Amino acid sequence: MPQTVISVKDLSKRYSLGSMFKRTKIDALGGIEFEVKSDEPTIVSLIGESGSGKTTLAKLMLRIVEPSGGSMEVAGKKILAGKKERIRDEDLKALIQPIFQNPFEAFNSLKSVDTYLRDTAVNIRKAEGKDAIEKAMREALMAVGLRYEDVAGKYPNQFSGGELQRISIARAIIARPKLIVADEPVSMVDASLRMNIVNLFKSIRDEYKTSFLYITHDLATAYYISDYIVILYRGRVVEAGDARVVLLRPLHPYTKLLLNSVPAVGQKWSSREKMSDIETKEYRLEGCKFCTRCPDRLPECERSQPPRVDLEDGRAIYCFRYRGDGKAK
Repeated sequence: MPQTVISVKDLSKRYSLGSMFKRTKIDALGGIEFEVKSDEPTIVSLIGESGSGKTTLAKLMLRIVEPSGGSMEVAGKKILAGKKERIRDEDLKALIQPIFQNPFEAFNSLKSVDTYLRDTAVNIRKAEGKDAIEKAMREALMAVGLRYEDVAGKYPNQFSGGELQRISIARAIIARPKLIVADEPVSMVDASLRMNIVNLFKSIRDEYKTSFLYITHDLATAYYISDYIVILYRGRVVEAGDARVVLLRPLHPYTKLLLNSVPAVGQKWSSREKMSDIETKEYRLEGCKFCTRCPDRLPECERSQPPRVDLEDGRAIYCFRYRGDGKAK
């Protein structure tokens, strides 16, 4: 029977922006939901432009911030729920490990990087004794293509961005987590090394049986790496399903816009092709957050949130045009 990889139910996060005398409330996440079940470890990609809520979801999953409402489960464990229902903070670290966008910000420049590896082996992996601790470090570094002897005693400034990101990955897998949350992990790595990092994720999924939440705006790597995909816009899920199904045959107007905005090989994004700046008025719309930019909008799109429609190909789409029998109207 398929097991729950990630389950998100009515998850919301509201922020207040502006001065003390003029506050604006923004729903960075507006009651989103999706569920991924599988017999195998799975790479789930979360895609959307800046301001879509991707990083907010990652922070909630890691409990860096608290939700305004809703719940979340990872590998059948309650991450976000009532205080008495959810797992303890120390158990959360063993269940979920992060990989952040900027590897240089993940390490203190005054501490050697192997200190972080050792702390993870001792405090989360619960390795005991010098030999067991060093073995855990060696195995993790070998998995990402590095040698313990080339890392031990060195500081962050002695490594390239790509090497340091590999050390971040090694640190995460020492804990043997069920899920790794990778927030834009290749955006600050040289283009020539991006596929190496992405291939590492696939090998870790297969070798360590670890699932990933891969957060990105890079559709090319998402297509290559993903098993399942979730498209976000202004804090709402607009389309979700099997990665090949969604990316090869997009249905939601926003998903289509994202794919059409990807430049061809040798081209650069022009200012006209880039997504528009974040506008708070879109967050505050009562209806579909995309309706002001949608070429196919209906009158009801402006008045209420679109319903979830489950299609025969397994995807979920939030759009009034697919209500009823699941066919576009």
